[in-house]
Amino acid sequence: MTHKVTLIPGDGIGPEVSLAAKRCIEATGVKIEWEEVVAGEAALKDYGEVLPKKVIDSVKKNKVALKGPIITPIGKGFRSVNVAIRHALDLYACLRPAKSYPGVKSQYKDIDLVIVRENSEDLYAGIEFENGQPQTKDLIAQIEKLSAKSIRPDSAISIKPISQFASERIARFAFEYALKENRKKVTAVHKANIMKFTDGLFLESCRKVAQDYVGKVEFTDAIVDNMCMQLVQKPNDYDILVLPNLYGDIISDLCAGLIGGLGIASGANIGKDMAVFEAVHGSAPKYAGKNKVNPTAMILSGVLMLRYLKEDKAAQALETAVKEILAEGKSVTYDLKPRRDDPSSVGTQEMADAIIKKIKK
Repeated sequence: MTHKVTLIPGDGIGPEVSLAAKRCIEATGVKIEWEEVVAGEAALKDYGEVLPKKVIDSVKKNKVALKGPIITPIGKGFRSVNVAIRHALDLYACLRPAKSYPGVKSQYKDIDLVIVRENSEDLYAGIEFENGQPQTKDLIAQIEKLSAKSIRPDSAISIKPISQFASERIARFAFEYALKENRKKVTAVHKANIMKFTDGLFLESCRKVAQDYVGKVEFTDAIVDNMCMQLVQKPNDYDILVLPNLYGDIISDLCAGLIGGLGIASGANIGKDMAVFEAVHGSAPKYAGKNKVNPTAMILSGVLMLRYLKEDKAAQALETAVKEILAEGKSVTYDLKPRRDDPSSVGTQEMADAIIKKIKK
């Protein structure tokens, strides 16, 4: 069977790590017909927009995409293309495994966590009002009237929508994933002690869904700041974490730190009938074109994609090859060496070459 997959190379180091992942995926023998489309800065140059309609149309048609990192300007410029893709395709569940691999330097061992992040709402919904604008002043006046609380007139405003529908949907995704992957516990992470209506609704929704899994999957909850401490002190006490959008983004980076960094942090954005797979790390434009960066996170995102396509044998072969290369520590990029100036480190494509050799053994 041939799978049709959209390939979005991305910005900065995106094209390099995407190529490495594509080559490794193809080495498993799975037949894939790639449809390459561009988004981000490359699309802005060619099409005058960062997310051309043809990108969304391609993913809707093929149902599966592999996406390289795309730059998101800080504090100005265009809004996140990554978030826009998730919203446009209703990819409501962000799946980010955090798994220890021998050979990757970390202060922790045997980490095996899965972060399930709600993708569609919360502060990432993009409902913002710029300070000083007439509509912002009107909104501030309305909020003050309705809440009897004062807001400084020079404030910018972000709206945090949390719905029962989206909260129950992501909770059910987490529990169903636990059953499918033989996981034992789901922990809802929130700040319901302070944000009683928004995070309170998220927690209430998770508790409601948990009732359907009593005796099958254990359920607990934790306040987000305490969760950060718990993950640093005793990460092995946790299994699957389900969180609203913002907390999920932050906690997933914390968990990446537990396993050695974003260089091995894979990710998937999953909706009702389609999915986009991407590394958690950014586009690192200063390294673009240097054949230097670690492709592992993108390749492991390819493993997630193969599993989604029900190509389990190929997924296992690819993950095993990555695992062996990391454990050997020879044909790896500079950041995976004990010393970052180690002259024996290899480039992005050379590490992919080594992984491909393992697959074909």
